[in-house]
Formats: sequence, structure tokens, C-alpha cells
Amino acid sequence: MNSVLITGANGQLGMALRAGSECFEGFKLYFTDIDTLDILDKPAVESYIKSSGIDTVVNCAAYTAVDKAEDDAERCIRINCDAVRNIGEVAASLGVRVIHVSTDYVFDGKGARPYREEDATNPVSVYGKSKLAGEQALTAACPDAVIIRTAWLYSETGANFMKTMLRLGMERDRVGVVADQQGTPTYAGDLADAILKVLASGAFVPGIYHYTDEGVCTWYDFAVRIFEIAGLKCSVDPLATAGYPTRAVRPAYSVLDKTKIRDTYGVITPPWEESLRKCLQHHIMIKQQENVFI
Repeated sequence: MNSVLITGANGQLGMALRAGSECFEGFKLYFTDIDTLDILDKPAVESYIKSSGIDTVVNCAAYTAVDKAEDDAERCIRINCDAVRNIGEVAASLGVRVIHVSTDYVFDGKGARPYREEDATNPVSVYGKSKLAGEQALTAACPDAVIIRTAWLYSETGANFMKTMLRLGMERDRVGVVADQQGTPTYAGDLADAILKVLASGAFVPGIYHYTDEGVCTWYDFAVRIFEIAGLKCSVDPLATAGYPTRAVRPAYSVLDKTKIRDTYGVITPPWEESLRKCLQHHIMIKQQENVFI
């Protein structure tokens, strides 16, 4: 039986992997977060991997507070780069495989077609720079690693755009949402399924891959569909990025090309609206059982 360590297990993706692993046979999965394994502590990482007989690490741990990172660069870089290097160096020394999750923020967002894995990177925020540094550190330490870049992640758990819109849609009659940034919403459950498919494929092909759901929209479009599916009567006003300044610069265009991961591992990239409907229906069902909505 293959033993897999999932770091960052209390985050959106980690929780989705927990749920997806219930039907995932032939693997023993170990879920850890900062309270059980500090990946900044290299000896602790090595000890855990050795004692648990781990043969694959899936690193979901990350510093993801994009705006906060602008003023907290040191910690952001430690988690998104130094800790990733620790995992890579330990994995390489022990012959352990690594799957690491990265981001669309490694690109500057000035493109006009979906970004391919080989396209030039040029991050424009501390967060993006830290994630690119993590990719580079991992590749240098463990050339056989798989890196999966994703974008606009949301789920039923944690803090994300979908849940923020649901809360605002309950509290307000109208909201303003940026309408000039394009990307693809990605349901964490879909990304978890893709990672599990890579694990189960038996053909571990190192390299960088892109995974999001299918299609293109703006944050404005995303918000409109959330309210429509949830049945909320909240109007959405389109905003320009220039009129809604944030501490960190966001890529204006971050659509990712998924051809490589589909061809290599046969993963499915469902339409984003289909996955949003599935996630919202599940979220609403859970909240109804708890007798709350948001």
C-alpha cells in the first residue's frame, strides 16, 4: 500500500482531498497541518516521512493572504519557498515523490491567450514571487517533482470568494465586483480529484502542469452566477480594477492552458459553472442541516 502525506490538510484543498480520499483505495493517506507537522522544521519533516513510511508528499500548505503578504514578505517567503525546499531536499534524499501546488500568480497577467507551462513567468506581487521561488527551489532540490499551478480556488470550506459573495448577498441589496480581471474559478473538489488521479495513474511524469476548471469569466461574472444559482436577489455592479485598489497587484488575465495535464494524466476539467452549481448545492445542503445559510 502506498503511503501519502498531505500537508496543509486543514485548508480548502486539503479538506477536499480528505473528502475525495474516502473512495480512494490502495493508498494510506496521512493528513497534517501546522499543529501536527511544521514543514519549516526540516528534521521534523524527515522524521515524519521516515517513521510513517511515506512514499509521496502532496504539499497543499501555503501562505495565501495575498494582500497581507505585501507587508509580511519574510513569513510568506519562508512558507512558500523555504518550507517547499525542505520538502524537496528530504524527498530527494529518501527517494520520495512530491506533488506541489502552485498558482497563476507566477504570471504577470499581461497575456492574451491561456498560459502554457513553458511561458515566461513574471510575478507582480510578493505572494506570486514567493510561489515562483518555491517552484524553483523544489525543482532544484527534487527535479522529479510534479508542480500543479491552479487559480481562483473555492470550496464549501474556508475563506473564499464564493462564500464571501454568499454572505454579502444575504446582507446587502447590491455589491460591486471587479469586472476587468479574467480567469477561471476552480472548485477545490475538482483539483483534489485531479491530484488523486495523478497519484493513482502509476505513471508519475515530473514537470509543471496547469489545472483549473474549464472556461473563462471575470470576478463580476462569477459573482452573478453565484447569486443566480443560490437564488439571492442581490444586484452586482461591475467595477474597474483601477477604482478598487488592493495592496497587492492581481494578474488581469490568468487563464491557464490545461492540455498537458489532460494529455499526460487523463484528468477531467469540467466547466466552471457546472462545478460551481455542484459546490453551491452541497454547501446549501450542509447549511440547511445546520439550520443556517451562509
